[in-house]
Amino acid sequence: MARDNINDILVFLVIARERSFTRAASKLGMTQSALSHIMRGLEERLGVRLLSRTTRSVSPTEAGERLLQNVGPRLEEIEAEIAAISDLGDKPAGLVRITAVDNVIDNVLWPRLATIMPQYPDLHLEMSSDYRMVDIAAERYDIGVRFGDQVEKDMVAVRLTPDMPTMIVGSPAYFAHRPVPASIQDLMKHNCIGLRLATSGGVYAWELGHEGRAIEFRPRGQLIFNTVYPMVNAALSGCGLAFLTEDLVGHHIRAGRLVSVMSDWCPPFPGLHAYYPSRRHSSRALALVIDAIRYKGQ
Repeated sequence: MARDNINDILVFLVIARERSFTRAASKLGMTQSALSHIMRGLEERLGVRLLSRTTRSVSPTEAGERLLQNVGPRLEEIEAEIAAISDLGDKPAGLVRITAVDNVIDNVLWPRLATIMPQYPDLHLEMSSDYRMVDIAAERYDIGVRFGDQVEKDMVAVRLTPDMPTMIVGSPAYFAHRPVPASIQDLMKHNCIGLRLATSGGVYAWELGHEGRAIEFRPRGQLIFNTVYPMVNAALSGCGLAFLTEDLVGHHIRAGRLVSVMSDWCPPFPGLHAYYPSRRHSSRALALVIDAIRYKGQ
């Protein structure tokens, strides 16, 4: 009975954290009906309701919240210890879950990780593309990736890139009938492409600077996207100006497909960093992944 309770509590923890039977079922590889059956059995055995269900949401009851806050961390410690014991084997093994934005996965993480995967058949990676400011501890990711100034102080941070140049870019076709901007006042007259922020819902303000003064510019124009690749494509199509990092547009500039303007107004972003909780057990698999993706430049 106790063993059944532990297995079922692990299921409850996923449902409570996800606030959704649908997402929990997807994460656990189970059907929603199976999860409902498990939860009914657990609640009957404990004699208390753990989840409050409506047609639109799932949330822990007072008893469920107590179980989530007090028992959840202890089970995680047990899982970490089991992982540590398993880690004493000959080769790094296990699942490492990473969250980052799509272009970082494509251009930074995957090129470095692809080289090690054939060497370690027991290493498994799950990489999730997400523009939100993800709480990696709450969502059970092993590694998150952000710019250095966005990493919380209680995290271990490992540099992935040097500081990243930024650029305001437009196509030659766009500038064929428009003057090249040289100031914020000029920029306000242009069709600027926006990025919708996943966490706040607002439109990203371009972080510009001039002569030592930081300036936030609110882009206005016909287009707003919620990921960066469509912004690049829109700029290439001559539909407006985009503010992006050099790794996304540098090769287009060198090929003449885009033109960089107002370079003295574009300060670099702090380099990308991988981060993970300082209290987390550092498995050999996690250490292997961190070593593979860390910045090895001078």
